[in-house]
Amino acid sequence: MEDITISPYDVKEKIHNEEDVLLLDVREPGEFKTAQIHGAKLIPLKELSLRTGELPKDAEIIAYCHHGVRSLQAAHLLTSKGFNAKSMAGGIDSWSQQIDGHVPRY
Repeated sequence: MEDITISPYDVKEKIHNEEDVLLLDVREPGEFKTAQIHGAKLIPLKELSLRTGELPKDAEIIAYCHHGVRSLQAAHLLTSKGFNAKSMAGGIDSWSQQIDGHVPRY
């Protein structure tokens, strides 16, 4: 089975290189309000299977959550539906520690 995780560093590079990437936040709205990555689209994991029509089929989707568990579920769901999806390892917590310290940790 293909590894569907991607490091925060690799996500940063894709964004920096302006690759066709959609950051998908699969946390709950309260978590999103607390901390988010600029430009991310919020679709909570529990709503994802009903809202896949809102996602582009022609872009790479990188899901993230708090620590990486929900985003891994999201990436598996999306790949099973034909999307090019990955899960950001360590979630927004790792993003805050490794990439952008301005993103609050909680």
